[in-house]
Amino acid sequence: MARKVFFRISIFGTLLIMLLSLLHPSALWGFVVLFPYMLIGVYDINTPKHNILHNYPVIGHLRYLLQSIGPELRQYFIETNQSGRPYNREIRNLIYARAKKSNDTQPFGTQFDITTNGYHRANHSLSPQTISQADSRVRVGGKHCRQPYEASRLNISAMSFGALSPNAIRALNAGAKLGGFAHNTGEGGLSPYHQQEGGDIFWQIGTGYFGCRDPEGNFDPTAFAEKAALPQVRMIEIKLSQGAKPSHGGVLPAQKVNQEIASIRLVPVGEDVISPPAHTAFSTPRELLIFVEQLRTLSKGKPIGFKLCIGNHAEFMGICKAMLETGILPDFITVDGAEGGTGAAPVEYTDRLGTPLNEGLLFVHNCLVGIGLRDQIRIIASGKVATGFDMITKLALGADMCNAARAMMFALGCIQSLRCNTNTCPTGIATQDPKLAKAVNIKEKHVRVANYHEATVDSMLDILGAMGLKHPDQLQPEQIWRRVEDEREKSYRELYNYLEPNSLLNENIPADYARDWQLASTEYFSPPYPDSVTTG
Repeated sequence: MARKVFFRISIFGTLLIMLLSLLHPSALWGFVVLFPYMLIGVYDINTPKHNILHNYPVIGHLRYLLQSIGPELRQYFIETNQSGRPYNREIRNLIYARAKKSNDTQPFGTQFDITTNGYHRANHSLSPQTISQADSRVRVGGKHCRQPYEASRLNISAMSFGALSPNAIRALNAGAKLGGFAHNTGEGGLSPYHQQEGGDIFWQIGTGYFGCRDPEGNFDPTAFAEKAALPQVRMIEIKLSQGAKPSHGGVLPAQKVNQEIASIRLVPVGEDVISPPAHTAFSTPRELLIFVEQLRTLSKGKPIGFKLCIGNHAEFMGICKAMLETGILPDFITVDGAEGGTGAAPVEYTDRLGTPLNEGLLFVHNCLVGIGLRDQIRIIASGKVATGFDMITKLALGADMCNAARAMMFALGCIQSLRCNTNTCPTGIATQDPKLAKAVNIKEKHVRVANYHEATVDSMLDILGAMGLKHPDQLQPEQIWRRVEDEREKSYRELYNYLEPNSLLNENIPADYARDWQLASTEYFSPPYPDSVTTG
């Protein structure tokens, strides 16, 4: 049969060569070539492991070879400048160019079809302005914060040591120091590599309390206070959830858990590190804010906030009610979108859970406006922010500043090989293999991280000036437009509903928010649902 032709050729060829070798011993070289294929074919036919190999011995291996290099084939030969995922080639090339300070301009016009649904743009002005670099920073810290922080409008988002290599962490932090911005540790804890280069740190506290946990895995106030006192630690972020895997604990695959990581995180070597899905230090909105105040006291007044991906609206509204009830306010809230990245996550969580950043960001902004506290709490947008225009869209929706993770990885040299969860990252960024990690040249790459940050913030300021604005705070939702159906455009102001100040505190609560506000409580996160659902 045709499907076994290659296997049969290897058998007959081997037998023929054995006969020919009796006349010409040099023919044995052919035996060396064909005999292994015959053995492979015999094995394939007699193994139940792969259906394809059983039916197509020898030649079937070509299928698995092509499958193994499928991502590379698509990336290098098939995808267009706009079709790549999660980040397309145009964005990746822009980040590479800015990181290297090479030509980041584009010839011949846009490659986007600007008449398709979903296309975003801004209106320019005939009176462009110049915005000062000083206006690219924002103060984080409310009235109870004794050590406020003057933050850049763009910072490095949460990426843990363990998910990233030591050299990658050091290069990111050194870049933050050189560029005058901050580096979020991720939930993996404050490692020596985060501290080695001296850049400003946002210390993230996840459900595993890595770096501030007792032997049972619970929060340890003494260990926390010791690290929070470090001058490098400028802000502290409680991670409630993240966009790429909401309501699922962080995952560090076993192959990345070496002795060093195990000692830093206080976990076993060579086993998957899966953080609990929920915190043990608190279990209600009120307790969350009490925990915020505890961390603020232990850190001697540093900015304390939390990060979450919006899910059930009533749960965040419960936190808002707790703010009003206790008088305790976070200094900032980081809103992560469902499009955010991660090193490893269950496919269904990444693809199907969580609110996209724009909608989640607007909801948080509206809730804080609706309870009259928006001016006292900073909002950080996190989730696929890569360009100056990305930043502008988030600021227009209600953010004060942005975080970027994967874009910073591109600046380090990431090629989007999609091997972050295998410990075989070819660029040495998302791996704990010391041989691969050596590829990240800290002396060179940290400069590229700083270059990318500077160029992106400059781009944001330039575009704002081209829109006729004198300060980022002047940006309004009606200044960003999105193409919708029927060849029309709508501004963000028309697309989204914006609440009036204190509108959640009076009797006429907007209809879109009324039911969730009624369900929200300071006594629980998840509102009570009926035990069963019946359908008629």
